[in-house]
Amino acid sequence: MSTTEAALENLRIIRSLMEKAHIYRAVSAPAALTGGVLALIASAWPVWHALTNHGEAAMCDRCFLYTWLAILAVASVLNVVLLAREATRRNQPFVSAGMRMALRAFAPPMLVGGVVGIGLIAFLHNLTLAALIWALCYGLALLGTASFSPRSLVRLGWAFVITGLLLFVAWAVNRDVDLLSSDLSPASLVMGITFGLLHVVYALAVFFSRKPAEVQPE
Repeated sequence: MSTTEAALENLRIIRSLMEKAHIYRAVSAPAALTGGVLALIASAWPVWHALTNHGEAAMCDRCFLYTWLAILAVASVLNVVLLAREATRRNQPFVSAGMRMALRAFAPPMLVGGVVGIGLIAFLHNLTLAALIWALCYGLALLGTASFSPRSLVRLGWAFVITGLLLFVAWAVNRDVDLLSSDLSPASLVMGITFGLLHVVYALAVFFSRKPAEVQPE
């Protein structure tokens, strides 16, 4: 395939993705809500425990890592199931050219964030910085699909980046966190605000702004 033909094919794929933006927005909302609620629940316990037990950690570092990997797995599986069901309903292949393009844009920031975050927890025991990197890289991954994704997902990406940067500044300048026996509670707070609250707000905004055409079968 020549360079011109490849460029035209990419434009065709992008146009197709933009035309289906409302479909992907509707499909992503249930997974975002599920992941957001689980994130709020998982983050609430360590924060409450630290406040009522003078900063004492509620779980070990690896338990923190396993908990959030489990939440990621649940939300990812649900998202895949919903996308597969929608592809079947529309009589289209699940792994389409559009999905491959989206994965090429989404995967690099997610890979970097995942590896660096897991390394920070497993080897350097810095949970808060890991949580901040996860949030920032996830936001950058969403912004990487800005040329063909729905505007709501782009706004969610900016919300993650801006919130993550603000939380990083607040964490970096606050030396009181050095007095804690563990940084489990600030890390949980970061995860709850970003992956919990932002996802829930996004999902509710999608549900309440959904048009009749988005919920009616073809």
